[in-house]
Amino acid sequence: MEASSAAENRRRLLTVEEAAEALSIGRTTMYALIKAGHISTVRLGKLRRVPTDALTAYVSQLATHQHASATR
Repeated sequence: MEASSAAENRRRLLTVEEAAEALSIGRTTMYALIKAGHISTVRLGKLRRVPTDALTAYVSQLATHQHASATR
């Protein structure tokens, strides 16, 4: 039961700074990735947030791209 409540409490939207920290990159690099369209964001009024799913998708894309490059 504790595992399901932990999953429910997991945040789905992060600030750009929190998303950068999650990827172990700087804030400027995160904004560059967002501007280039590599990581999607959502707007809540004037606030920009990064869905955790967008981070997961970006990391998966990196892994797939690197695997494809390594097999060439």
